[in-house]
Amino acid sequence: MSIVLLSGSPSSPSRSARLLDLVGRRLNDRGHDTELLTLRDLPAQPLLRADTHDRVIAEAVDKVARSKALVVATPVYKAAYSGLLKTFLDLLTQDGLLGKVVLPLATAGSPAHVLALDYALRPVLQSLGPSHILGGVYATDRQIRWDESTGLSVDEDIEWRISLAVDQLDESLHLRAHSDRLRKANADASGLLAAQRC
Repeated sequence: MSIVLLSGSPSSPSRSARLLDLVGRRLNDRGHDTELLTLRDLPAQPLLRADTHDRVIAEAVDKVARSKALVVATPVYKAAYSGLLKTFLDLLTQDGLLGKVVLPLATAGSPAHVLALDYALRPVLQSLGPSHILGGVYATDRQIRWDESTGLSVDEDIEWRISLAVDQLDESLHLRAHSDRLRKANADASGLLAAQRC
């Protein structure tokens, strides 16, 4: 199982997508497999019609279902996450994120919309049943800069928050893997005891 990097920006290039790419590279450095899912590349008509029988849409939904964690990146417009992201999240079943760890990322023009993560995006993600939603990273356009010659540069504060978020996601996944191993060992031991009693 991999970590899905879900890009919810309708624009290209996009600051939120670049932030997502940075987080993805940090996760790869920690030994995690990641898969990018760029929502703007999905076919518009089936997406808007919520046609989960469309092959490409079904594959995208399945990619999320098979993942162990999700990093969701979105621009914030008018104190809300992108409509593209909302349209895709509406395709997931009510337990579409069941048992998954979710890390939200958001970018906006100013700090004025920082609460969009907690009051707009988090409740929708929570309704899909994740085991844990991490604190997330919010960055303004001034904190993330792109230059064709030098590439991406982020403020020190954002760099620190990204490192912390990646640490938390990594730790959450390791704890869950350890818990799964213990649960399996207990189930195996219970099965052996039951077999010995017969």
